[in-house]
Amino acid sequence: MKTVQPIQSFDKIKLLADSRRMDILRLLMASPATLTHLARSLKQSPAWVRHHILALQSADLVEVSETRRTGKVTEKYYRAKGDAFFLQEIVLPKSKKPSIIFSGSHDLALEGIADHLARHLNILSLPVGSLDGLVNLRQGLCQISGSHLLDESGEYNTPFVKHLFPDRNVEMITLAYRTQGLILTAGNPKNINKVADLTRPTIRFVNRNAGSGTRLWLDSELRRQNIPVEKINGYENQVNTHSEAANLISQNKADVSLGLQASAHQHGLDFIPLFEERYDLILPREQEKNLDPLLGYIQTADFRNLLNSLPGYNSAHSGEQVAA
Repeated sequence: MKTVQPIQSFDKIKLLADSRRMDILRLLMASPATLTHLARSLKQSPAWVRHHILALQSADLVEVSETRRTGKVTEKYYRAKGDAFFLQEIVLPKSKKPSIIFSGSHDLALEGIADHLARHLNILSLPVGSLDGLVNLRQGLCQISGSHLLDESGEYNTPFVKHLFPDRNVEMITLAYRTQGLILTAGNPKNINKVADLTRPTIRFVNRNAGSGTRLWLDSELRRQNIPVEKINGYENQVNTHSEAANLISQNKADVSLGLQASAHQHGLDFIPLFEERYDLILPREQEKNLDPLLGYIQTADFRNLLNSLPGYNSAHSGEQVAA
């Protein structure tokens, strides 16, 4: 899945206030191009394009992706260093296929959907966790979000959506039920079996980002078991995705994390299941047309085959609408 790169430097934002540089960057987000290609697309001279390319390179927004030699002519191919950029709004690629922004909880099935639909729909991911994803959707910073927030009532997502969108017509569709638990080093050499074992001083834990559904579940469970977070070595160490957490464990930089069974399987790690959760997609009704390829695909047998290939995923309720 392609990603959105944040731009926080004022100098870079100021550089992109020039519409000519923004046009070049948008073209290079869609595909690599030479000075000649860009000059033809923009109806300018290669020298004019080169001037702006050098400015974009100096800001670390553009790089040379390839150098090709044809006879005596050597041409450089330039590309943007992000698939999209986050300023005060999303800067999308300039291409024939539509682009949409997903922001919310990281999900492996959604990555598979993005790959499957890549020829027809450009899905760009901004993984920020369930809660911040819904906030981004509310603020118009994305077209669709994904959430697995468990309310005190025992209901997933619906209370949060009602609270954040009291005046908006939004749709909730179940993507899948997923199994989460303890992701462990292969062979579980430290004999970790339950959440309470995280307090052992020799255990290195890696946490998920604040606002993620996984983090909220863990914090709730720690309160239920009366376990102080100060007793967990690594509680303050955060990553944004299940894959990042599993990768750190596979590199022996941590012993355990809370995350998806499918992520543990992908990295050849051990796993102890703790709970099953409902993961929903949330979208405003006015975005249904733009999202039609995605919404159609999750109703297919092909998508269910994709889910069945991911350990810990349950497709029994996939594609069902949830009353919001």
